[in-house]
Amino acid sequence: MSDQCQSEGKSSWPELLGAQGTDAKATIESENSSVKAVIVLEGSIVTQEIRCDRVRVWVDTYGIVTRVPIIQ
Repeated sequence: MSDQCQSEGKSSWPELLGAQGTDAKATIESENSSVKAVIVLEGSIVTQEIRCDRVRVWVDTYGIVTRVPIIQ
């Protein structure tokens, strides 16, 4: 998580590595109502700005989470 983001809720979800992306998205949004989880396919080009209300859920072509989701 960025030092700029001070969240009272959970900020990383290492237990979701290897999970289905859609399940990970639902879990993240239920555990921290301040963020919106966005599913992103590995290899996609994304912006680099820091957003304290966003968690990117990186998935492979099978929809499996490939990186630990964190607020960024």
